[in-house]
Amino acid sequence: MRRTILSFLSLFAVLPLAAQQPDDAEPLQKFARVYRYLTELYVDEEPMAPVIEGAIVGMLERLDPHSAYLSAEEMRGVRESLDGEFSGIGVEFNVLHDTVVVVNTVPGGPAERAGLRANDRIVRIDTLDAVGLSRADVPKYLRGRRGTKVAVGVLRRGVPEPLHFTLVRDRIPIHTVDAAYRISDSVGYIKVNRFGHTTLTEFREAYRRLGRPEGLILDLQGNGGGLLDEAIGLAGFFLPRGVVVVSTEGRAVPATDFETQSPGEDLRGRLVVLIDESSASGSEVVAGAIQDWDRGVIIGRPSFGKGLVQRQIPLPDGSAVRLTVARYHTPSGRVIQRPYEKGNRREYYLDHLRRYDDRLRDSLDAGAPAYRTLRTGRTVYGGGGIRPDVLVAPDTAGYSDYCARLVREGVFSDFVNDWLDRSRDSLMRAYADFSAFESGFDVSDTLLEALKEEGARRGVAFDAAGYAASGTILRTQLKALAAQRLFGSDAYYRIVNPQLNGAYVEAVAVLNDWKRRGVPLLEAKN
Repeated sequence: MRRTILSFLSLFAVLPLAAQQPDDAEPLQKFARVYRYLTELYVDEEPMAPVIEGAIVGMLERLDPHSAYLSAEEMRGVRESLDGEFSGIGVEFNVLHDTVVVVNTVPGGPAERAGLRANDRIVRIDTLDAVGLSRADVPKYLRGRRGTKVAVGVLRRGVPEPLHFTLVRDRIPIHTVDAAYRISDSVGYIKVNRFGHTTLTEFREAYRRLGRPEGLILDLQGNGGGLLDEAIGLAGFFLPRGVVVVSTEGRAVPATDFETQSPGEDLRGRLVVLIDESSASGSEVVAGAIQDWDRGVIIGRPSFGKGLVQRQIPLPDGSAVRLTVARYHTPSGRVIQRPYEKGNRREYYLDHLRRYDDRLRDSLDAGAPAYRTLRTGRTVYGGGGIRPDVLVAPDTAGYSDYCARLVREGVFSDFVNDWLDRSRDSLMRAYADFSAFESGFDVSDTLLEALKEEGARRGVAFDAAGYAASGTILRTQLKALAAQRLFGSDAYYRIVNPQLNGAYVEAVAVLNDWKRRGVPLLEAKN
């Protein structure tokens, strides 16, 4: 109990003396007095650790949406996500107003395969009501031994009834580069899912393995950020030594420019960066620097707009406080952070959903401030997030409720597992390599009929219209998952990207006709 309050008070000991104003003394004395009254007079003997932690959380919730308290157990999870691995369902989450909110799904993890999405609310885990769980408690129920099952109930915006998923826990990938492959003799593709300790090393290895392609698609779609140093290093891969990648400014910390420390390895190759509404923080640092220095073309949808710098301050009991201490600015001066009202985190995240619905509005419609890029002086826009040079709307025509039910109720995942368990050996005999599989394998009508029958057997009634709308998606995903099992994660993206990723298709077209379609995008308009 005493250790917890000391952990809390020790936070103030690490602040510069100039930041501790005389007026701070009275509120601190008030807090200490209430703490003493609780311990000495309260009717029941209560453990004070959760009370103090609740007070810390309450204080931080009155600030910006990204300052946060992390318990000792949560800190262990943070270290695992950057350095190690664990067995679970593969979601990044937050607890907002007593509800577990999916922030992102781990690429290739059980949650992503089953169809969980960012912003889903997990309200039930097996038979447990998940509403009211603390951040520290959630991993206890979602993690577990590999191969064991967990059922989760989810509320999804726009869907009136709860959704039910059955997930099989699996080892969560620790690699930050999901895929790297050659699209053609001159064009390569590398997908980075987050920025961890090994990202730049992984990226360099992937780039060299591709033979240093003349054109590159850097896919940061769904990349929620991570370590700033790694993001700066990745941007520096494409920029010369000594140029600013990002700058920070804050009340209690000096303004700082973060510059590239070494000559870039790819300074002249054709470059396209893909982003979407889930690209945040470090992804926005990279995309913003590439755009401001006119080094490459940004394609996709406007990014999240998370441009607040947190300093993680460890406390003696193993917990930590993440305090926002500064804001990120792109090299041209744009503020990456989108507007927010202090203490109103719910509205902040709801606004993100509204921006997603309105994601392709013209940059000028919102009265966004205009900036000039640093090499050619072309116009780019601020106002929060990074706005692509080429906007690509998502193709939602093929997604039906029938397809969604097959995925979220575990039918699709279980069917694929059973099918591949039965068919792996015959597929391996028939297709010696990926090229043979890509050109020679087609998902048969018989296989789809078996999927429909399995769905009906498990309560997903056949919907002819939904099936007709989603046929291409089902066939593509079945083929891609088989390719992944047989030939690795690269193979999955090599099947899916040309069929289901509109930004990728546009990027390939731009790179293949660079002089006519790429170069003009990087030039100022008179």
